[in-house]
Amino acid sequence: MNKMRNLFLMLPVMLISAFGMCLIGGCAGKSAGGEKVVKIGLIVPLTGDIAAMGQGMNNGATLAVEQANERADVKQKKIKFVLSAVDDRADPKEAVNGANLLISDPALAGVVGHLNSQCSVPASHVYARKDIIMISPASTNPKLTEQGMPNVFRVCTTDNVQGSYAADYIMKKRGITRVAVMHDKTTYGQGLAEEFQKQFLKNKGTVTSFNGINFGDKDFKAVLTKIKGEAPKAIYFGGMYSEGGLITKQAKELGMNVPLVSGDGMFSPEFMKIGGKATEGDIATMIGAAPEKLPTAGKFIADYKKRFPNVAFQPYDAYTFDATGIIIDAVMNVGADRKKIMDYVHKIKYNGVIGVTQFDEKGDTMNKTITVYEVKNGKFAAVE
Repeated sequence: MNKMRNLFLMLPVMLISAFGMCLIGGCAGKSAGGEKVVKIGLIVPLTGDIAAMGQGMNNGATLAVEQANERADVKQKKIKFVLSAVDDRADPKEAVNGANLLISDPALAGVVGHLNSQCSVPASHVYARKDIIMISPASTNPKLTEQGMPNVFRVCTTDNVQGSYAADYIMKKRGITRVAVMHDKTTYGQGLAEEFQKQFLKNKGTVTSFNGINFGDKDFKAVLTKIKGEAPKAIYFGGMYSEGGLITKQAKELGMNVPLVSGDGMFSPEFMKIGGKATEGDIATMIGAAPEKLPTAGKFIADYKKRFPNVAFQPYDAYTFDATGIIIDAVMNVGADRKKIMDYVHKIKYNGVIGVTQFDEKGDTMNKTITVYEVKNGKFAAVE
């Protein structure tokens, strides 16, 4: 009798606990419409200084999931794809916490993320524990796929391709032989700057200094004053638009009329918003071909603008759309078994918005295209 009484008293607590777990981790099962629910995790910075990029990636993934759920083949198989978005705030600790939250959901088929390499590298180990694939649309540091983990993929090319290309471009096409290098000390920013410097020195160029600043800093005038005395013809910056916009603005205020050159982390409309007129003539490399020049991207761009009107297109929206699409394609072909998804993606030849995506044995994309952009009349324009 006492056991029955104790069970009765504990029942409300048990129900609340179970309900809380469903809210936090998600519960496998069927939707109200009777479809099998398959979840795709998205983990990117949705708040903070670089939230614009993360929000754009969220839009790309949202569009991919919504369009998949409207397709006849998905309806016929009675599958409902659900996007579970988590904010990693571009912070490695938050990324690991978010990864642990995602893998607790038995309905999770795969993860799209992260934006930042310093988040992707530690989080990849969390996903590996449960054979969950992660496909990064944006993490470019080579270390990510050099870990030898079969669950790790990326649809973007790497810093050793991007950094060296930028070094070749500004020396051979722009005739710039003397640069100062800056980076934000992150896995992405410092790695990109190191690859640039290595190739620039190989080309017999002069690197006047190699300077680290902190991600999130706002005042760079002390280091820029030092750089001004070195008389470089350009500044190369490994980092994000949030600092890049301030660096170019403050450099111009100090009388340094030289271009700021950077990578994909600077390639955002937010860069021009922060730096204003000082950004004119600045240069950014971006992985992949310009979407507006790809015949495969026309429908995506139109659909995106219709679904998200008055929202500025961010650089990784199309990459996120394709990364999400790859997981959806895998589920439609081999089901929700995580090991089967991993094996399928290793062999995939996916025709998407950014072109054909195939992965090498490490999980890197075989598409090594780089596009060079220059700020002209307040907008990035493809020049190479």
